[in-house]
Amino acid sequence: MALVETLLLNVSSTGALLAALLLLLVIYFCFRSPEDDQEPPGPKPLPLVGNLHILDLKQLHVSLWNLSKKYGSVFKVHLGPKKIVVLAGYKTVKQALVNQADEFGERDITRIVQDINKEHGILFTNGDTWKTMRRFAVSTLRDFGMGKKLSEEKIIQETRYLREVFENFQGNPFDTTQPVNYAVSNIISAIVYGNRFEYDDPKFKEMVNRANQIIFLTGSASIQIYNIIPVLGPWLKTWKLLIEYIQSNLADMQVLVDRLRETLNPLDCRGFIDAFLIQKQSLEESGENDSQFNDLNLLMTVSNLFAAGTDTTGTTLRWGLLLMAKYPHIQDRVHEEIDRVLDGREPVIEDRKNLPYTDAVIHEIQRLASIAPLSLPHKTSCDVNFNGYLIKKARIGTCVLPLLYSVLRDESEWETPDTFNPKHFLNENGQLIKRDAFMPFSAGRRVCLGEGLARMELFLFFTSLLQCFHFTPPPGVSEDELDLTPVVGIVLNPSPHKLCAVNRAEKTTSIHK
Repeated sequence: MALVETLLLNVSSTGALLAALLLLLVIYFCFRSPEDDQEPPGPKPLPLVGNLHILDLKQLHVSLWNLSKKYGSVFKVHLGPKKIVVLAGYKTVKQALVNQADEFGERDITRIVQDINKEHGILFTNGDTWKTMRRFAVSTLRDFGMGKKLSEEKIIQETRYLREVFENFQGNPFDTTQPVNYAVSNIISAIVYGNRFEYDDPKFKEMVNRANQIIFLTGSASIQIYNIIPVLGPWLKTWKLLIEYIQSNLADMQVLVDRLRETLNPLDCRGFIDAFLIQKQSLEESGENDSQFNDLNLLMTVSNLFAAGTDTTGTTLRWGLLLMAKYPHIQDRVHEEIDRVLDGREPVIEDRKNLPYTDAVIHEIQRLASIAPLSLPHKTSCDVNFNGYLIKKARIGTCVLPLLYSVLRDESEWETPDTFNPKHFLNENGQLIKRDAFMPFSAGRRVCLGEGLARMELFLFFTSLLQCFHFTPPPGVSEDELDLTPVVGIVLNPSPHKLCAVNRAEKTTSIHK
């Protein structure tokens, strides 16, 4: 907010601009359209800065959640001159994303997203590009077993590598971030490139670490200011660093794509990139001019798949390990169930139905962590009458934020919304139950296309690690001292911390001694 205050001070020091601001105030309050009265309520915006003076950009999801308690489940705020409609609570978000999916199904493209994706890829496109790329991605990823047996085998193999890394720390404190992110990234790598990478591969480490930084920086307060006032870009260190990371990762991806292109065999499709190149080649040979299958769309689609499939799953898994160390009595119940059901063998996805408490814990980790609190911004495709309000399409559509944080913390849906409580997902007989308000992957047309894979990864990685290790705080740190305050970006990461992964076999031996 210091940047905003500085801007306001600079503006107020100029008499001419001050007069212009006063004129804008007069126009705003005195010449309102009758349609304005049909719009959702919200706090009065100031000229140019909108409602920035009452919002905490470092915890925007919390600011918006608090405003919803005053203005209702549908309200508007202004980020600078840009009007945004916020949807809060399960029923409201479901009504928009599921029941009125067509009206709310387009993606709002912020300025930084334009810089990064250039209207290509899957996550941040609309129209024919989005339809073609999503259809191709869903079909191709399904062919490579995403969420099915083939993916399961890849994940089980990767759990062995990850357990070995954890074992090498010999029960000493370590940061789980990099090994977990490398393991999860390797699942996407196997599907996209056709092979995994060693954790000590310097190029692989650079790409994964940069990708995580890109997601973190994209959600930072500085970049949110840039989205509002793009002219500030060249003077913002965060923006320059972000663009540098993006260009470096795209260059590294291009090298990998070129290697696959050189050895491409249409009769031996190794992964997603091969499938894309084969489709592109087929269209060129048949004389069809489908501009969607081009090199830039390939790079952006691959980049989107890694962003959606690596950071989110890795972050959720790290939250899970932290919460196990924070709540050892829950960890003990997970251990007991895993030991009783698996009897020492490796977990497989079929075991999920026989491990209801473990599965409920994983669901509750996703709910409480709420790692994508704002979802990704939507926009209206037409004028929408919604819950008694008029949301106008305007010239380029109105930005709509489905506040997933409010869905996963909805007091009318969850018995103890602010408490880590696996019973949210268990019936009186201890069986897993489905909760409609469980929306960590969003919903509707823009629901995460990797949901099936993510659910499989979370179950297999979490169960495998809990089978082998007991997670504790570092020596001298109590469970109560473990900090659950998130680090805010596009994704809510745990605060920097270290854990001890104590081999359970060794722990049992030491107890008997």
